[in-house]
Amino acid sequence: MASDNITSGNISEREVIITRLLRAPRELVFKVWTQQEHLAQWWGPDGFTSTIHSMDARKGGDLKMTLYGMGMVFPNLIKYIEVIRPAKLVYLHGSGAENDPGEFEVTVTFDDEAGNTRLTMRSLFKTAAARDFVVREFGAIERGNETVDHLETYLAKIQRQ
Repeated sequence: MASDNITSGNISEREVIITRLLRAPRELVFKVWTQQEHLAQWWGPDGFTSTIHSMDARKGGDLKMTLYGMGMVFPNLIKYIEVIRPAKLVYLHGSGAENDPGEFEVTVTFDDEAGNTRLTMRSLFKTAAARDFVVREFGAIERGNETVDHLETYLAKIQRQ
Protein backbone atom coordinates (compact mmCIF):
# COMPACT_ATOMS: atom_id res chain seq x y z
CA MET A 1 0.00 0.00 0.00
CA ALA A 2 1.36 3.40 -0.94
CA SER A 3 0.18 5.17 2.19
CA ASP A 4 0.98 4.08 5.73
CA ASN A 5 -2.17 5.71 7.09
CA ILE A 6 -4.59 3.58 5.04
CA THR A 7 -5.99 0.89 7.30
CA SER A 8 -6.24 -2.78 6.50
CA GLY A 9 -9.45 -4.77 6.23
CA ASN A 10 -11.96 -5.55 3.51
CA ILE A 11 -11.03 -3.22 0.66
CA SER A 12 -14.38 -3.53 -1.14
CA GLU A 13 -16.14 -1.91 1.84
CA ARG A 14 -13.75 1.07 1.63
CA GLU A 15 -13.78 1.65 -2.14
CA VAL A 16 -15.65 3.70 -4.67
CA ILE A 17 -14.97 2.49 -8.22
CA ILE A 18 -15.97 4.42 -11.32
CA THR A 19 -15.25 3.00 -14.75
CA ARG A 20 -16.06 4.21 -18.23
CA LEU A 21 -15.11 3.45 -21.82
CA LEU A 22 -14.09 6.79 -23.31
CA ARG A 23 -14.07 7.30 -27.08
CA ALA A 24 -10.57 8.78 -27.13
CA PRO A 25 -7.02 7.42 -27.26
CA ARG A 26 -5.44 6.88 -23.85
CA GLU A 27 -2.57 9.29 -24.58
CA LEU A 28 -5.14 12.07 -24.98
CA VAL A 29 -7.16 11.03 -21.92
CA PHE A 30 -3.98 10.94 -19.82
CA LYS A 31 -2.96 14.35 -21.17
CA VAL A 32 -6.25 16.06 -20.28
CA TRP A 33 -6.06 14.47 -16.79
CA THR A 34 -2.50 15.67 -16.13
CA GLN A 35 -2.23 19.13 -17.73
CA GLN A 36 -3.59 22.13 -15.88
CA GLU A 37 -5.00 23.92 -18.93
CA HIS A 38 -7.11 20.86 -19.77
CA LEU A 39 -8.07 19.80 -16.24
CA ALA A 40 -9.48 23.26 -15.55
CA GLN A 41 -11.96 22.76 -18.40
CA TRP A 42 -13.70 19.64 -17.09
CA TRP A 43 -12.85 18.75 -13.46
CA GLY A 44 -15.74 18.66 -11.02
CA PRO A 45 -19.34 17.50 -10.81
CA ASP A 46 -22.47 19.27 -12.05
CA GLY A 47 -22.98 22.69 -10.49
CA PHE A 48 -19.36 22.98 -9.31
CA THR A 49 -16.62 25.31 -10.48
CA SER A 50 -12.94 24.98 -9.77
CA THR A 51 -9.84 27.09 -9.50
CA ILE A 52 -6.55 25.32 -10.09
CA HIS A 53 -3.80 27.09 -8.16
CA SER A 54 -0.89 24.87 -9.24
CA MET A 55 -0.27 21.50 -10.83
CA ASP A 56 2.81 19.31 -11.08
CA ALA A 57 1.61 15.89 -12.25
CA ARG A 58 4.74 13.84 -11.54
CA LYS A 59 5.79 11.53 -8.72
CA GLY A 60 6.28 13.75 -5.66
CA GLY A 61 4.39 16.64 -7.26
CA ASP A 62 0.99 17.96 -6.31
CA LEU A 63 -2.17 19.62 -7.50
CA LYS A 64 -3.69 22.44 -5.46
CA MET A 65 -7.22 23.47 -6.34
CA THR A 66 -10.40 24.79 -4.83
CA LEU A 67 -13.84 23.45 -5.73
CA TYR A 68 -16.93 25.59 -5.23
CA GLY A 69 -20.36 23.97 -5.02
CA MET A 70 -23.30 23.11 -2.78
CA GLY A 71 -22.85 26.61 -1.28
CA MET A 72 -19.49 25.54 0.11
CA VAL A 73 -15.77 25.88 -0.63
CA PHE A 74 -13.67 22.71 -0.82
CA PRO A 75 -9.89 23.09 -0.72
CA ASN A 76 -8.23 20.12 -2.44
CA LEU A 77 -4.67 18.86 -2.37
CA ILE A 78 -3.62 15.94 -4.53
CA LYS A 79 -0.18 14.45 -3.86
CA TYR A 80 1.10 12.26 -6.69
CA ILE A 81 2.59 8.95 -5.53
CA GLU A 82 2.97 7.23 -8.90
CA VAL A 83 2.76 8.54 -12.46
CA ILE A 84 3.16 6.06 -15.32
CA ARG A 85 2.48 7.78 -18.64
CA PRO A 86 -0.01 7.12 -20.21
CA ALA A 87 -1.28 4.20 -18.13
CA LYS A 88 -1.66 5.00 -14.45
CA LEU A 89 -1.89 7.66 -11.72
CA VAL A 90 -1.84 7.01 -7.98
CA TYR A 91 -2.37 9.91 -5.61
CA LEU A 92 -3.53 10.94 -2.17
CA HIS A 93 -6.54 13.25 -2.30
CA GLY A 94 -7.33 15.45 0.67
CA SER A 95 -7.99 18.98 1.79
CA GLY A 96 -4.40 19.90 2.56
CA ALA A 97 -5.08 20.01 6.29
CA GLU A 98 -2.40 18.43 8.44
CA ASN A 99 -3.28 14.82 9.36
CA ASP A 100 -6.39 15.12 7.18
CA PRO A 101 -8.82 12.42 8.41
CA GLY A 102 -10.71 12.55 5.11
CA GLU A 103 -7.69 11.89 2.91
CA PHE A 104 -8.07 8.92 0.58
CA GLU A 105 -5.97 7.15 -2.03
CA VAL A 106 -6.94 7.18 -5.70
CA THR A 107 -5.68 4.89 -8.46
CA VAL A 108 -6.65 5.86 -11.99
CA THR A 109 -5.86 3.48 -14.83
CA PHE A 110 -6.05 4.27 -18.53
CA ASP A 111 -6.30 1.02 -20.52
CA ASP A 112 -6.25 0.96 -24.31
CA GLU A 113 -9.24 -0.82 -25.84
CA ALA A 114 -9.02 -0.75 -29.64
CA GLY A 115 -8.02 2.92 -29.70
CA ASN A 116 -10.46 3.93 -26.98
CA THR A 117 -9.69 4.22 -23.27
CA ARG A 118 -11.09 2.16 -20.40
CA LEU A 119 -10.85 4.58 -17.48
CA THR A 120 -11.03 3.06 -14.01
CA MET A 121 -10.88 5.28 -10.94
CA ARG A 122 -10.58 3.53 -7.58
CA SER A 123 -10.90 5.67 -4.45
CA LEU A 124 -9.81 3.84 -1.31
CA PHE A 125 -10.85 5.32 2.02
CA LYS A 126 -9.24 4.69 5.42
CA THR A 127 -12.38 3.03 6.77
CA ALA A 128 -15.75 1.81 5.54
CA ALA A 129 -17.35 4.53 7.66
CA ALA A 130 -15.30 7.22 5.89
CA ARG A 131 -16.36 5.83 2.51
CA ASP A 132 -20.01 5.63 3.55
CA PHE A 133 -19.89 9.21 4.85
CA VAL A 134 -18.73 10.73 1.54
CA VAL A 135 -21.19 8.60 -0.41
CA ARG A 136 -24.08 9.65 1.85
CA GLU A 137 -23.19 13.29 2.60
CA PHE A 138 -21.47 14.36 -0.62
CA GLY A 139 -22.89 11.94 -3.21
CA ALA A 140 -19.39 10.69 -4.06
CA ILE A 141 -20.58 8.08 -6.56
CA GLU A 142 -23.00 10.33 -8.44
CA ARG A 143 -20.63 13.30 -8.39
CA GLY A 144 -17.72 11.12 -9.49
CA ASN A 145 -19.78 9.95 -12.46
CA GLU A 146 -20.76 13.54 -13.25
CA THR A 147 -17.07 14.50 -13.28
CA VAL A 148 -16.32 11.67 -15.72
CA ASP A 149 -19.31 12.86 -17.80
CA HIS A 150 -17.60 16.26 -18.02
CA LEU A 151 -14.34 14.58 -19.04
CA GLU A 152 -16.18 12.65 -21.75
CA THR A 153 -17.83 15.83 -23.08
CA TYR A 154 -14.52 17.69 -23.06
CA LEU A 155 -12.74 14.89 -24.92
CA ALA A 156 -15.43 14.87 -27.62
CA LYS A 157 -15.15 18.66 -27.97
CA ILE A 158 -11.37 18.79 -28.37
CA GLN A 159 -11.36 15.86 -30.80
CA ARG A 160 -13.79 17.76 -33.07
CA GLN A 161 -11.51 20.81 -33.22
